[in-house]
This record gives sequence, C-alpha cells and structure tokens, in this order.
Amino acid sequence: MTDKVLIAGCGDVGNALAARLIAEGCEVWGVRRRVEALREEVRPWRIDLTEPRGFGRPPAAFDYLFYAASADRRDEDHYRSIYVDGLRDLLTALRKAACPLRRVFFTSSTAVYGQSAGEWVDETSATEPQRFNGRVLLDAEAIVREAPEVGINVRLSGIYGSGRTRLVRKVWSGEAIATRAWTNRIHVEDCAGALHHLMRVEEPEGLYLASDDEPATTAEVVTWLSGELGVPAPPKPSPKDQAERLNKRCRTSRLRDTGYRFELPTFREGYRPIVREFLSALG
Repeated sequence: MTDKVLIAGCGDVGNALAARLIAEGCEVWGVRRRVEALREEVRPWRIDLTEPRGFGRPPAAFDYLFYAASADRRDEDHYRSIYVDGLRDLLTALRKAACPLRRVFFTSSTAVYGQSAGEWVDETSATEPQRFNGRVLLDAEAIVREAPEVGINVRLSGIYGSGRTRLVRKVWSGEAIATRAWTNRIHVEDCAGALHHLMRVEEPEGLYLASDDEPATTAEVVTWLSGELGVPAPPKPSPKDQAERLNKRCRTSRLRDTGYRFELPTFREGYRPIVREFLSALG
C-alpha cells in the first residue's frame, strides 16, 4: 500500500525530503506559497496555512504529516499564526477528514535553547529562550507532543545548502570576522535524510536534535572558507566583537543512536560544493 505524505511548507528541506520519499514509492503532496516551486513529482495542495476556512477537504487520506512551514516576517504575531495556529488548524482539518496520520513531524529549531555560554545542549537540556521565536516554537512543539498521533519534534540547527551563499559572500568580500562564537549547522540534505530516517524508525522518541557532527566556532569556519576561496583570512575580532556571547553546542547522540549517519558530517564536506558553485558563478 502506497504511503501518502503531506509536507506542509515544502521549501528547500521539504523538496529534498520529497525526492527521497518519491524514490521510495510514496505519494507526496506539498503545501507551499508558490506551488510552481514544488518538485515536478510533488502534488500541490493550494491552501494558505493562515486561512483555515479555505482548507476544504484534504486531497488524500494522509498517513504522514511533516509540518515544515517557515515564517517570512520576523514578528511574534506572524510566527504564531504560522507555527502554532497553522499547525493546530491543519491537524484539525486532517483529523476531521479521518486521515490515518501514523506520524506527525514538526521541524522546530535550536532557537528554543537559551544557553549562550558555550554549553552543550541536547534533548534533555533546559529550554528558556530569550526571544519570542523560541517561545513560539515551544508552543508548537507542545501541540505535537500532546497529539493523539505519534508526534515527533525535530529541532534543526542552522540550515545551509546549495544556493545559500551568504556566509561565503561575506568571507569573499572581507566582511566576515573570526569571532569565537560557537555555531551549529545542518545541511539541507541531512535535514531531509534525518526526517526520512525517523519516519521509518520503529519506536521513535518524541524529540530529536538534528545538527551535524562538529560544532565549530565562527573563526574556524570563516578561516577555512577563506582558504577554500583563496582570499585573506578574516580579521580577529575587535574588543567589542570579543565581548560577543558564545552560543551553545549541539549534541545529537539520540539521533545517531537510531542509526542515522550524516551524509555531510561537518561544515567542510557541506561547504566545498557551495564554494565551487559560488566561484563558478563568478566566472
């Protein structure tokens, strides 16, 4: 029997996940503001996640939901309408239509952590975010955690991948600074890979942290990038920059204990093709 999967918020991560699911024989539907940007094989469901009255009847009896929507404005009301209200309203619509919903996934973020002194964090760490985005995401996680279906929250660290060249451009232009702040990241393909893997884990936990195998300081990353680009290494931080608070470091033992192995385990494997892509575009 073909699994029917709905990816709500089918952007870079959703399209990468869809490719894996389709290759496996799943029937995949996608919700996205611009449905023309969906992969060709993904079936569009044209709805606005912030307008539940326009949902209508779901186009299929979905077995799995991946809620991977993202906000396009950085204000609390908009965040809440996308991450909390949109998630709750979509689940209500799917339940009313008697969709089987074996599992419900929510792609959360490491923004839920408030640690800022270089601490290691994992799924058991305190979540006391300083900013509204982290607090809203925790409210959305609670919806999934308390759902009658098997609910799985996946906290993704900083997502990067093909076409995301902001940091590379900063190093190239000499704008980057080699600060000591800890950074955590995960490639788009590993976001998709981890979600796909967890969809098939027999007895999943309700929460996973997903970040690559090597937290690294900004200095490590930008200095390495400068070598790959063939430009001078970024300068050391000024006293003001040195006062920058260090961030957390993500430990992902729980995800790796399920058997998942990162395709791009560190920033080096992930950024090499991005650098090549960037240099090729420059001619």
